[in-house]
This record gives sequence, structure tokens and C-alpha cells, in this order.
Amino acid sequence: MQLEFFPSRTLTLYLARLFVTRIAAMLVMLVLVLQVLDLLGESGDILAYPSNGESQLLYYVSLRVPQLIARFLPYSVLLATIITLATLNQNSEVISMKAAGLSAHQVLAPLLMSATVIAGISFVFNERVVTRATATLDAWSSVEYGPVPEDSGVRSNIYLADGKNLMTARTMTGEGAGLILNGVTFYARDENDMIVQQVRADRATYANPGWKMTNATVFEVATTTTTQVPAVVVAKDVTPGKVTLSKVDANSQDIFTLSTSIEALRVAGRRTSSLEAAWWHKISGPMSSILMPLLGAVAGFGLARSGQLLIRSIAGMALGFAYFVLDNAALAMGNFGGYPPLVAAWAPFVLFALIGEAVLVRTEE
Repeated sequence: MQLEFFPSRTLTLYLARLFVTRIAAMLVMLVLVLQVLDLLGESGDILAYPSNGESQLLYYVSLRVPQLIARFLPYSVLLATIITLATLNQNSEVISMKAAGLSAHQVLAPLLMSATVIAGISFVFNERVVTRATATLDAWSSVEYGPVPEDSGVRSNIYLADGKNLMTARTMTGEGAGLILNGVTFYARDENDMIVQQVRADRATYANPGWKMTNATVFEVATTTTTQVPAVVVAKDVTPGKVTLSKVDANSQDIFTLSTSIEALRVAGRRTSSLEAAWWHKISGPMSSILMPLLGAVAGFGLARSGQLLIRSIAGMALGFAYFVLDNAALAMGNFGGYPPLVAAWAPFVLFALIGEAVLVRTEE
């Protein structure tokens, strides 16, 4: 028995079924509670737009739920690990398995196998569903939950530098010379970086060179006067290529599209460390589910009658949440350039894998 990593087929299926059902239950509970709270905060903004109603609220929920699932699936795996192992320990099932010759690693093997499958499903779900939902929700929220232009390449919150001048756009649609900027504001600045003129328009198209803003409102800071002009061309040094590269959201792009964007930015001489860290985190993030059975395993061992089951459960939960805190901190350091991208994405995973294994071996093996 000690030479086999998995216990018997019956016991493996039993433990896997217990674990998966508890993961599903915890995930449903977390997503329902958090979605209700999130909807309470956003419903006012959604309904503030004329003609929006119940269908728009349901549409928002359909876009937000995938994000919540992706974010809180590892938490659900952690909580399910603690509940599953604590219950088995309380019912003396862990003692029975160890008395039958199973090691702590063999008891955890079905949970680790299930977590590995869940990690793979999570990766595919993130790349195929969450990225699209995030891109759509960002574009919709940027137009204050109004109609989004019919274009699959909608991007939001564009910021562009034209020398000392600055141009912003609420959304961008189209490709190449056919790019269209919506909700455009252009700020002209002098040698002292002071704004001397502001130009606003609902729409801007590429004029080769520059961007043609139609039905624009021009505000002169020095004279505090506002004038309406039929059209004005601004930002002559900004090309469609610069516009495309100005807004790369790792959360809205799948891993293959993000690779292409990173390469394009690198060729253009732009800094890509934050995007590279996000690229690696697209792999390490889902794999965090594999860590949770190892970190929460401390709750499943030890004598239940010793009165330390609660303390062990709290210790397992503390280990899991410490991982999430350090993972976010390392990713933030990678975004600021403090850590190399590979280290920022993988160091917490490797560190806590070693910690979890050390705790398990020290206490049970």
C-alpha cells in the first residue's frame, strides 16, 4: 500500500466526490453572496442610463459572474479542503485510513488529483470565457452602461501622448486607418506643461496625419472662452499603431493574444514587464488550486479528541490566505519592476508548495 500513490479505486472516488461537491457548494455560496453585493453597488449606475431595465441587470450579472468564479475558485478549493478533511477527521475516517497503511500523502492524493483537474478547467475557462466577459464589461462600463458600438475589438480608457500634449478617449473601435475614437478629449500644453487649450468631441477619426474631431468644443484657458467648431485636427504625431499599443489589458486578452501584444510592445521599445508578469500569472493563477489541498491538509490530521481540530483548521486557512496575500503582493512588485516577471508570478507558488510540504512531512510523515 505504501508503494502506491493513490489508495484503492473505491476510496479514491469517495474522497474525490466529497471534495468536488464541497468545492461546488462553496463556490456557489461565495459567488451568490458577492454577486448580490456587487449588483447592489452597480445597479444604480446601470439603471441611471435611460431605457435600461431588468434585462440590462441580468446582462451585467452574466458578465460579472465569470469574473467572480475565476477569482474565488481557489478560495473555494481552500475552504472545501478544510471542511472535507476536518469532517473526515471528526468522523475518525482519517484514522481508519492511516490504520489501513495509508500515508498522509496517499490520503491527500485524490484531493490533489481533483484540484489538478479543476486547475486545468479553470485555465480554459479563464482564457475562453473570462477574458471575453472582462473586455465586454470594461467597454460597457466605459460608456456608462449605454449602447456599445458593434465591434469585437472595443477597448476602453485610452490615453495617448502627443509630445507634451495629451489625448484621451473613452472607447476605441475598428482597426488600422479605420480606427474610431469615441468620447475624445485633447489637452494642449505649453513648455511649462500647463494646459492652454482643451478640445472635446464625441468622435475622432484618423486624418493621416492627426485625428479629426468633428463637432468639437474648444475651451481656451487663457481667455476662458468656449467655441464650437465643425472639425479640428489634433495629435498629428499619433498614429493608429500607437493607439493600438497604448491600451493592452492583460485581463481582457487570452494568453496567445497577449503574447502577440507583448511582442509588438517590445519591438516598439515599450516596457513590458508588467504584462509579462500577467502572462505568467495566467498559468500560475489557476495552478494555485493545486496548492490548496496541501496548505489546508493540516486540518485533516491529528486527533480530533485532542481539542486542536479548530486550531488546525484556522492554521490551514491562515496558510491559504497568506498565499493569496503574498501572490498579490508579488504581482504588484512585478508590475512596478521590483521583481522579474517570472519570479513575480511563480515565487509565491513555489514558496508555499515547499511550506505546505514541510508542514505535512514534519507533522504527519
